[in-house]
Amino acid sequence: MAGSYSGAATAEGDPEADGDVGPAVSDRTVRRIGVGISVAFAAAVLAMLAFILVINPRSRVDPDLLVTIVPRFFEAWLLVLGIFLAGSVSSVFFGIFVGLGRVSNSSITNSIASVYVEFFRGTPLLFQLIVIFFGIPALWPPGAFPIENFAVPAAIIGLTLNHAAYVGEAIRGGIGSVPDGQMEAARSLGMSYVQSMREVVLPQAWRNALAAIGNDQVILVKDTSLLTVIAVPELISEFRDVNSATFDPWTPIVLVAVAYLGITLPLGKAVRYLEARSDWGGDDR
Repeated sequence: MAGSYSGAATAEGDPEADGDVGPAVSDRTVRRIGVGISVAFAAAVLAMLAFILVINPRSRVDPDLLVTIVPRFFEAWLLVLGIFLAGSVSSVFFGIFVGLGRVSNSSITNSIASVYVEFFRGTPLLFQLIVIFFGIPALWPPGAFPIENFAVPAAIIGLTLNHAAYVGEAIRGGIGSVPDGQMEAARSLGMSYVQSMREVVLPQAWRNALAAIGNDQVILVKDTSLLTVIAVPELISEFRDVNSATFDPWTPIVLVAVAYLGITLPLGKAVRYLEARSDWGGDDR
């Protein structure tokens, strides 16, 4: 019986062997449709960019202006990169503690972490930046605030507090996806709760949360565009200055796009590399 079934299933010309039976639309057709849509979308984007930047004379990039403004945009890019690195490291560091607080057995710790997450996820980052930049110096008497240029520190503080809430939720979800038996096995080996969490649970939780944390860090890069409202001379601020002086929006827009992609593309590649390295059961090592 088994032999006859195997022979029937693999018979030449059998549509089931080719994967052409079942739903009205076969897998091969779905793949072809997907490829066609992808190609059409890519062609439409390229055609639009060609029209905007090359064909249309009103939006053509000015090479002379481009060369002139590159140095100031490079300085802004370095500032954005520095703010991102500081905000990224600090948000991940504090986010781990927020996530641990969210799964804590202590009702006080859990409640404080929950209120923190709900506030910083429930209010806009722009609002938080305004509160930090304008509100904190107002707590001091006029002229007594100790930090003279508070824009960049306020930016790092705001990005850290906001994204630590998202990282904390990613860590909480990662810890929740680790089977309870992992903690029980570690405790049965004589490990303390802290040791079990540090040596057994958190490494697995980090692997499970890595994709969400990496996605949040890409969003953090793009959130630096909001820093223009607190007088940080970042990329959008430079764009506004150049556009106001030259009435040429497209030349600085190209630099802004290249500058952001110069951070987000390597960051995305680094996250994918870390995901591959943390895939313990995979072949990529």
